[in-house]
Amino acid sequence: MRVGYVRCSTIEQNEARQLKMMTEQNAEKIFTDKASGKNTDRQEFKAMMNFVRTGDIVIVESISRIARNTRDLLSIVSELTEKGVEFVSLKENIDTTTPQGRFMLTVFGALAELERENILERQREGIEIAKSEGKYKGRKPVEYDEEKFVSLCKKWRAGDMTATAVMKELGLKPNTFYRRVKEKGL
Repeated sequence: MRVGYVRCSTIEQNEARQLKMMTEQNAEKIFTDKASGKNTDRQEFKAMMNFVRTGDIVIVESISRIARNTRDLLSIVSELTEKGVEFVSLKENIDTTTPQGRFMLTVFGALAELERENILERQREGIEIAKSEGKYKGRKPVEYDEEKFVSLCKKWRAGDMTATAVMKELGLKPNTFYRRVKEKGL
């Protein structure tokens, strides 16, 4: 079976171009994710990996759609190979049934990882410039009632409440809650 995998990084992005490619490739089943490719924790990706069987072909528009780092890419292709599933990337013209295809896959995987690192570096540099110009101030701090926070933390420390219950009551996420507990020495 020809299985297509389509991924857009955000809900706002349109997957129509990739879906058209899958139709042109006669994909019989298509899995679509709207999630970052930074890791493999994607619902439809996992469903696709569980679905494919020996003799199937997984088709992607480009390797960056299935993985953003070389380690993940090689791991995915290895898992597909163990299942007897071929991998085809249209943009890079990679077919893992050949030694040349496997070599090119490694090269392009490294390039995709480099591009992701470059994007993150440019983003960090842009934020630093914006900060120095006073245009970027970061996220606004979460507002909360100081007295209520201290009171609920005392109940939590006394064993009368769970930390989860305190966070829910205050509307704080775990990282924020524990950071504030530490800052206040509670």
